[in-house]
Amino acid sequence: MMRELIRHSTVAFLFPVIGLMTTWASLAIYYSNLGRESLRAGLAIFFAVATLGAFAFLSSRRCTLVGFFVVFALIVAWWMTIPPSNNRAWQPEVAILPHASINGDLVTIHNIRNFRYRTEKDYDALYYDRIFDLKKLDSVDLIAVYWMGEAIAHIMLSFGFDGKDYVAFSIETRKTQGEGYSTIKGFFKQYELIYIAGDERDLIRVRTDFRSPQEDVYLYRTRIPKENARNLFLEYVRQINRMKNNPEWYNTLTTNCTTNIVRHIRAFGGRARYTWKILLSGYTPQYAYELGGLETTIPFAELKRRSYINPIAHSIGNDPEFSKKIRAGLPSPGR
Repeated sequence: MMRELIRHSTVAFLFPVIGLMTTWASLAIYYSNLGRESLRAGLAIFFAVATLGAFAFLSSRRCTLVGFFVVFALIVAWWMTIPPSNNRAWQPEVAILPHASINGDLVTIHNIRNFRYRTEKDYDALYYDRIFDLKKLDSVDLIAVYWMGEAIAHIMLSFGFDGKDYVAFSIETRKTQGEGYSTIKGFFKQYELIYIAGDERDLIRVRTDFRSPQEDVYLYRTRIPKENARNLFLEYVRQINRMKNNPEWYNTLTTNCTTNIVRHIRAFGGRARYTWKILLSGYTPQYAYELGGLETTIPFAELKRRSYINPIAHSIGNDPEFSKKIRAGLPSPGR
């Protein structure tokens, strides 16, 4: 009876595991670089059917299991070799990579995006370079953008210098022309990663004013020591310079707009950790609040209400003092 119980328990455990592994491997084959879609679809279906047939009809379950794991390992090893690229026919909004040069405390960021929009898809593609003095870095703000409910948000960080110069970083998928976003595809090396260094008039207003439907944008002033702000800014600078010559893949779960922020914070010993409030990115501001990184003298619900900037962004438009004006009256914690 004990042997039978162990055998049935093992089968009950392995059955869903093999199912998940088969599903992943089939999708990895389909979303790969193996030529035409018809070829990829045929190979993916063949692998799934062959796996099902092997377990259904081969007499030695142990040999079948060993064979499956060997083939699965080979697929993983092959999949890991698929390289990212900086040379594709990119969509215009992600075509130009930023990079930076450092001279002591002076950091020049090249290719800061500042599109002038008529509609989301009709714009003048403008870029500029700007020198930032690290001695004047005095703020880091968290920007949360909601477009599909409370659980999912796009998270950006914006760095302020002397209360007047700001540069925001948006970690996004780098899509090719004609390509849309798919959460499933994002697990399978379908999108390169891009760090957009942008003017807030671009990165915020495209979301509050020009996308349809418009997205809800919240700007939270953070409580971060100056030394940590400096370290975090330099982490972003080093990252954009690395990616100039060494592209990286985006991953829906592990390499995205929130997990990479946590990685950069942890790189210099920051307190952020990977939690469900990072994976469900809409709760990232609440997590920052719980860590004491935001204004905590008022309840979070009140802080969120007062940090909503769509109305002010609508009213001031492309004002040269856009960044200063959207922060007027926002709750600001002491540092």
